Amino acid sequence: MNHETIETRIRELGQAKIPSPMLKEEHGGIHHLFVSDEDQVMINIKRAHVEAMLAKGIFPPAFEVAGPRRKVYFDAAKLRCAITTCGGLCPGLNDIIRAVVLELHYRYGVKIIYGVRHGLEGFIPEYNHDFMDLTPALVTTIMNMGGSILGSSRGAQDIDRIVDCLEVNNIGILFMVGGDGTLMAASKIADAIDQRNLKISVVGIPKTIDNDIHMISRSFGFDTAVDVARMAIQSAHNEAIAYPNGVGLIKLMGRHSGFIAATAALAQQDANFVLIPEVEFDLEGPKGLMAALEARVTQRGHAVIVVAEGAGQKYFEHVDERRDASGNIRLNDIGPFLKDAIKAHFAAKNIPLNLKYIDPSYMIRSLPANANDSVFCGFLGRDAVHAGMAGKTKLVIGHWNNHFVHLPMEATVGRRKQVRPNGKLWTTVLESTGQPSLKNGPC
Repeated sequence: MNHETIETRIRELGQAKIPSPMLKEEHGGIHHLFVSDEDQVMINIKRAHVEAMLAKGIFPPAFEVAGPRRKVYFDAAKLRCAITTCGGLCPGLNDIIRAVVLELHYRYGVKIIYGVRHGLEGFIPEYNHDFMDLTPALVTTIMNMGGSILGSSRGAQDIDRIVDCLEVNNIGILFMVGGDGTLMAASKIADAIDQRNLKISVVGIPKTIDNDIHMISRSFGFDTAVDVARMAIQSAHNEAIAYPNGVGLIKLMGRHSGFIAATAALAQQDANFVLIPEVEFDLEGPKGLMAALEARVTQRGHAVIVVAEGAGQKYFEHVDERRDASGNIRLNDIGPFLKDAIKAHFAAKNIPLNLKYIDPSYMIRSLPANANDSVFCGFLGRDAVHAGMAGKTKLVIGHWNNHFVHLPMEATVGRRKQVRPNGKLWTTVLESTGQPSLKNGPC
């Protein structure tokens, strides 16, 4: 996307006129943390780009810096807030919930905070999911737990009925934690609220373990996923070298983007082949994976393969397309497919093989966040609260050029961030593995 075309203005419910409760804090170190809407971070910071735009009389597009404002929109004494977690589990969900609750309660004095159970289902009466009263005492230790204390769900729900629920319960700020589908729903909820002329803020906190949300340079859970994936690669390597003609095959998360597979392969440089959705590969033929794997095992006695779950989907073109409750295409399982294909290839060549297959995906998704992710979640949750209290809506809290920023939902939803085949990350993976092109024809 051309950065010059990105809309960066953030919608507001109205003018923020109430002095922030944080101004009353007596201990030091608070006042210098306040930021204004004029504090911005340029999207493209390359000098040549900036100079070219300034020469045209155009100031380069920039995002608002996230953080507390001196004036807030909501009166904390009368405010009710709600938070929900949607989609797949991800390390750090409980850290986000904790940060939002503690910031609302202690820094702004908000006393009524609802946890909406099981994602968007929690807004629909027929599901019978009661709200959870979130208090500091309840959330203090949840960062040590995996999953989400609110639960989750997939699938769309009626937008008008969700807004009905918000209106009936006098909720002023809704925090929605989820991936692209959740943020699309959040955008529709914000639009429906606007059509009814309601004063309800909708703040999105982007969640994707795959690190693939557009314009989000880093998403929580990714660092934890790479940590555990690194151990899986190490285990696969130990298994492979322990047996004659040993092959370790690890399937990692990454439906459409191979960031986890590529980054984990660099963190634990035992992989010989890395397969990601962005780079096609052939199985058979003189330059295909099977020929390269056979050569590697014959020469070195072992090999390690890392495959992202969305890689190699072209080998399932004959299979009918299926979708999950959220409308996402159900990927066919490349892991067992590759395992069977490798076994068949070596059996046909009468080459002995010891293959170990490892899939740590669901174990990773349900783990507590590691130290880096936990700290990151704390920043995201607190900045989401600051944005909501200031009356900002239909925005996402992101991380850009080493700053936490406000992004309009329109800038992120419906697009995907992917590994660039000619970029530094993938080039470095090829250098570290020694992996050749696995295509028989032109790359």
